[in-house]
Amino acid sequence: MKRISLILALLLIVVTNLFAQQQKFDGIETGLHNLFRTSDAETRSISPENFTGEKGKGGMATEGTGKSPARNLGQGWKVSPSVRIKAGTTFTMAEITGAGAIQQIWMTPTGNWRTSIFRIYWDDEPEPSVEVPVGDFFGMGWGEFAQISSLPIAVNPGSAFNSYWVMPYRKKCKITMENMDEKDMTLYYQVNYTVTKVPDDAAYFHAQFRRANPLKYKEVYTLIDGVKGQGQYVGTYIAWGVHNKGWWGEGEIKFFMDGDKEFPTIAGTGTEDYFCGSYNFENRKTHQYQEFTTPYAGLHQVIRPDGVYQSQQRFGMYRWHITDPIRFKKDLRVTIQALGWRANAQPSEYLPLQDDIASVVYWYQTEPHTKFPTLPKREELEVN
Repeated sequence: MKRISLILALLLIVVTNLFAQQQKFDGIETGLHNLFRTSDAETRSISPENFTGEKGKGGMATEGTGKSPARNLGQGWKVSPSVRIKAGTTFTMAEITGAGAIQQIWMTPTGNWRTSIFRIYWDDEPEPSVEVPVGDFFGMGWGEFAQISSLPIAVNPGSAFNSYWVMPYRKKCKITMENMDEKDMTLYYQVNYTVTKVPDDAAYFHAQFRRANPLKYKEVYTLIDGVKGQGQYVGTYIAWGVHNKGWWGEGEIKFFMDGDKEFPTIAGTGTEDYFCGSYNFENRKTHQYQEFTTPYAGLHQVIRPDGVYQSQQRFGMYRWHITDPIRFKKDLRVTIQALGWRANAQPSEYLPLQDDIASVVYWYQTEPHTKFPTLPKREELEVN
């Protein structure tokens, strides 16, 4: 009897802990498993039709980019669906005070996706935790549309960028867009968020951009380094421009964490393997690269040479560590090799490549974070 009572007591503890764990994320975490649960969280949304997200304040604009077509209809009839960001200026898309979490961001930016810089600041920090060209943040590093159908990022026709990364904050959230281009841009956007308590163990979302063009011979491409604190690495996007003929994806990705020096804790077996493909991403019937987009990984973009001016092969790839986050306690550095095959070598021999590689890494960590490397100048960001 005592044994049964002990087992029942242990089961009760387990169930209670599971319920408590669910409660901690009440109103922040979303998914089919908890959609039926009521919550004290409040839903809010910021867009050009409600710049502050205040309750009952949407669609009140009398001035905006839609004023002319709505001239015979008036207030409430799509008067302010977008904003114009002048060349060389920064626009604050959202500024939210209090605790909560960003749950979804939709936007359609016109203009140059590589020189439109998307930034997010948490809790009045002076340096952004997200600083990425908007195209690259959404897997569109080459400035051309390619559909992505994944869990945290979806890119839909005609140029609809969607983020489903959950982004908690405790005091404040500020989201901006800088237009580095020489021309004005129009931005349609909506930031959907929840006002709710944030659990003590919730980390902050980060994303960082880097580029090497060209990568120096025998140099390993660094996706991220200098990360200090506790957290988890949750995603990689790479825009890879090939400068040589032949296969380019033999390189290994390596995760150095918590004091690793010369050798990493995690070493991959090849670039296409890390992005959950195999054997050159090749369709064995057509003998061509095969695009694919899945919830967790994809080669969603293949830009093929046209025989005239578009002379280079270019690729877009993503890998989300949602079911397998890479957790670190003190520090993190991630690298990937650019490696192909030396032509006509007998026996076969690897060839270090000098390609155009741009990347975004996505991770959660405790604050404060270390300062990001200085973003490249507009001319260095440019895609040709």
